Parts: sequence; structure tokens; C-alpha cells
Amino acid sequence: MATANVSTTIQANRNNKPSIELLRPLANFPPSTWGDQFLSFSLDNSKLEAYANIIEEQKEDVKRLIDNPSMDSNEKLRLMNCVYRLGLKHHFINEIDCQLDKLFKEFDLKDYEDADLYTTSVNFQVFRQHGYKMSCDVFKKFKDCGSDKFHEYITTDVRGNLAQQVKHALMNPFHRGLQMVEARLYFVYYEEEICSIHDSLLKLANAQFNYMQLLQKEELRILTKIPELYIWILGVFLDPHYSEARIITTKIAQLVLVLDDTYDAYGTIEELRLITDTINRWEFSVMEQLPKYNKPFYKLLLNEYAQLEKRLSKQGRANRVNASRRAFQELASCFMKEAEWRNSGYVPSFQEYMNNGLVTSTYNVISVSCLVGMPEIVSEEALNWYESNPKILEASALLLRLNNDVMSFEFEAEREHQITSVHTYMKSFGVSEDVAIEELKKMIENAWKDINEGFLKPTKVLLGKIDLH
Repeated sequence: MATANVSTTIQANRNNKPSIELLRPLANFPPSTWGDQFLSFSLDNSKLEAYANIIEEQKEDVKRLIDNPSMDSNEKLRLMNCVYRLGLKHHFINEIDCQLDKLFKEFDLKDYEDADLYTTSVNFQVFRQHGYKMSCDVFKKFKDCGSDKFHEYITTDVRGNLAQQVKHALMNPFHRGLQMVEARLYFVYYEEEICSIHDSLLKLANAQFNYMQLLQKEELRILTKIPELYIWILGVFLDPHYSEARIITTKIAQLVLVLDDTYDAYGTIEELRLITDTINRWEFSVMEQLPKYNKPFYKLLLNEYAQLEKRLSKQGRANRVNASRRAFQELASCFMKEAEWRNSGYVPSFQEYMNNGLVTSTYNVISVSCLVGMPEIVSEEALNWYESNPKILEASALLLRLNNDVMSFEFEAEREHQITSVHTYMKSFGVSEDVAIEELKKMIENAWKDINEGFLKPTKVLLGKIDLH
């Protein structure tokens, strides 16, 4: 995210009088590959309704399986694992939580003395991914006491597709990926295993995928040309009933993207100061002071938030719209600070950069905007918890900031006066580029550990319905 010093060239106009032409800090962004393909989509409501009916029918069958008191606990946990990995948990939140509470209270380490690696691994994964802190001691029997390494024999103790799952998880941990992509991969790779549990689960997954495909195409038609941002928002909430939330958040994300590119790759320092001032004042009356190219954006920004506030205030959700607006204003101010640094050639310390960079990661404005469209789970208590900046949210912002800097470092290095965490770490600690990147990667891994810990029970607010990371 950068704004280089703006230079000027003097050219002669038709009257042979010199004129100044601004050379803006333009970046070479590639065009979108999506084009207008979603604009022509026409939703077939009869198909959507047909898939919805299949979902409701198969849900009841799977629900009976989850609640079945005679089912072996290991088989039940295996079923829950498939439900989770297929992205179907939102259909059975109460049933799964009830069963896991019961099973975890009955947990006894002695019960795992004879369990194989597959059963132990699946059970551990299910409990942990639902917030239950199952002890790592269940794996001790698979390790050599002297070396603390796993015994060689476990390479032959493989059931189902465990080896393939482990290989994929080591390369791309599923909880770090997009839920819909991971669900599709799980469905393709383990269809035989899913069928062996129950045919209803396979039918439910098929209907869910088809239903979501139609719904997402319709949402993209409404949002027109911003599928990349929409896919990012799908990583936050995939559940069908969050359609309004996805549309609201994607629109706000588009406004954030335009603002980011204005500070990063178009505006002069004088223009950016005006833009920051008008956004902080948030009034139509100050729009005339803006450069011509920015006026349509500013008008759209204020209109979009005004419409949201008017519509959601009737539902008692205006406080969330205001929280999103405050986050947007904070973002503009922090973008401005980065622009001033670059304009003056100042390179901040690593800590100074990170204090500002956690905001310019855009995590806060996007995540608080996600709460705008989620009426049933976002209480005043939850919003207060969010605004207290808990450790899990700070770790998520850190993750986004450092990942972005490490991955875009080579691109940013081609542009003049760019400032990232890599540059500032090198300066603050006197290390090479390679060492700085490795240290930042360690910080990324530690942030993931903080996020994982933040999802363990007990939590102060309900986290099960939204993936804040």
C-alpha cells in the first residue's frame, strides 16, 4: 500500500504557455478476468426451491443420526467431522453442541488406550474444531518416550483416506482455507467415505452445493463486477441465510478497495489530505473541496451508509452501521499517515508501522461491517466485546497485515518509497531481507496459535456462526 512522491513535468499548451501535468503514482494492476458474465444471470426460483426442499428433507434424516443415542460415540464423532468438513454444520448447530457437550463430559483418557490412530485423530480434531480442549496426551502412546517422535509403525495404521487428508492438511490446513473450497475438495476426495456413513449426508451435501451455487450467482449479479471481494466475504460466512450480510459487506469492501487504491496508487499528497478531511467530517456540504475524480466516490460512500442506517435503524441495528462508519474514518486517517511517511521519505520503526498497519490491513473495517448484516447473533454485549479489541481479533489483524506484506513485498519493492513490515523490520533490527521475512512468518504462525486458542471454550461471545479469521 503505497503512495510515491508525485513529480511534475512542464509541457507547452496550444498557446505556448507552460502547464504542469501531474505524474501520479500509478500501479500496474491487471484488469479483472471476470468481465460481465454474472450480469446476464437469471435465477430460476423453481430450481432454488427444489434444492431447498431436498435440503429440508435430508436434514431431518441426518439430524436423527446425530441425536441417535444408540450410535457408537466414535461413529458419531466421525459423522460430525463429515458434517463440519462439508460445510453443513449451520444446519445442526444445536444438535452438535448438545452431543459434544455430553461426549466431552464423558471423556476419559483410558478410553483411548486401545483406539487406533484414525479414531484418535478424528475425535481430537472434532473436539478441538468445536472449541473443546481435548488433551494432546491421547497421542502419547503413538510416540517414542526417548525421542518424542512418532513410532514408525503408525505409517501402516491408516484407515479411510487419513494419509491423503494429512498430506493435504500439512500443505493447506483446511481451517485456513475458504470453507466452500475445502468442502468441495472434501466432497470430491472422500465421497466413498461419506457414502459409507449415510446416504442422506451425500444427498444433503449435493443439494447444498447446488443451492449455494445458484444463490451465489444471484448475489454476484446484484454486486456486478466485484467477484474477488465477494469470494473473500464468503470466507467469513457461507451460510445461505446470510445473503444480506454478504451483499452489505461486499459493497463496503468495494468502497474500502477504492479508498485504498486512491491513497496507494493515484492521489497526490495534497489531494489525499483533502480526502481525509472530508471523510472525517462526513458531510455532503464539504464535497466541493474534493478533486473532481473523487466526488462520485464520496457521494456514493455517504449515500450507502445513509441508506444502511435508515434501513437498519428500524431493526435496532443502527449502532453497527455507526461502528462501521467510525472504522472507515479511522482507516482513512491511517492511510493518510502512511502517505505522509512516504511523501517525506520517513521510514518508521517496526512497532510504529505495526500500530498503524493493523488498521490499514483493513481487517477492522471489514470485520465490523460483517456484523451489520447479522441480526440474530450480534447483541450489544457482542459489539462491546468486539470494540474492546480482544486478543483473537488483534491476532487476526496481525495475520492479514503480515501476510499481505510478505506476499506483496517483491511487487511493492519495484515502486518508489514503499513501506512494509519487511522494510521496517530490517531497519529496526538490522537484519537482511531473508531474515526479516522468516521472522515475520514466525509471527504469522504465532498469530494462528492465538486465533486457535481464542476459539476454545469458554468464549465470552458466540463465535461458532462466524469465522472472524
